[in-house]
Amino acid sequence: MPAILVLGLGNIIMRDEGLGVRACERLTQRYRVPDSVTVLDGGTLGLDLLPYLEGIADLLILDAINAGHPPGAIVRLENEQIPQILALKMSMHQVGLQELLAVMALRGHTPSRIVLLGMEPLLIEPGLDLSDPVLANLDRLVEAVAAELQSWGVPVSPA
Repeated sequence: MPAILVLGLGNIIMRDEGLGVRACERLTQRYRVPDSVTVLDGGTLGLDLLPYLEGIADLLILDAINAGHPPGAIVRLENEQIPQILALKMSMHQVGLQELLAVMALRGHTPSRIVLLGMEPLLIEPGLDLSDPVLANLDRLVEAVAAELQSWGVPVSPA
């Protein structure tokens, strides 16, 4: 099976901005994934993530997404939709994600499938807790991640 990377992005000390990292944590607590899938807390590393993307066939990015939906709404974007939404930068790490995807393309290492799954944030401010609407939908997001992986043929099961 080709290598798959589930990459959680965000700054956990900026409330909902840390959603991607929190979703990765919850995914590994609630589900078992096979060894062909790497679940990685990418935090705010940006271009420093390039080595982790070498040889990746499919990339599933988890992040807070400012798409104009109500807070807590789950958003799914695929391939060419992703750069469009990143043009509406919400945080500094999204600049890093945009550059990361561009450098991967320049190097000819773009995964065959890239999906960005996330949620519309409410609060991007200092603090460690997710806002109420984001926290209330975190399990739904993690279920969507498991369903996405299953649709890719990955045997994901409850822990």
